[in-house]
Amino acid sequence: MRIGDLAAATGVSVRSLRYYEEQGLLTAVRTAGGQRTYTESSVDRVRLVQQLFAAGLPSRTVVQLLPCVDAGRATPETFALLVTERDRITAQLAELESARARLDEVIAITEHPTPEHCPALRTPQTTAA
Repeated sequence: MRIGDLAAATGVSVRSLRYYEEQGLLTAVRTAGGQRTYTESSVDRVRLVQQLFAAGLPSRTVVQLLPCVDAGRATPETFALLVTERDRITAQLAELESARARLDEVIAITEHPTPEHCPALRTPQTTAA
């Protein structure tokens, strides 16, 4: 199947499929005219890659996981890699939750400004002469 057919079958853009090939996530055979052709199993491969991306894994990690997928078994290294990625995502979530909490504080101050937070609400101090 040609790249356009694979894109239509998977809902993934042609540009993304080319990127997958560049990253080693997908392989194509080139015709004598240089056109990419894919096997029917490429549809499943693209769907798997999409699932791994949706799980938050970067392409460099997906490339490391694919040999285990192809072999049909995980290694201790694969498991460790997945745990590391989960921990990375957990840390990102904590950072986002912290940022959201700070934004909630800013919103609360904006909704109910006080002289402490808003200089325009402060009473001018008179100086004794």
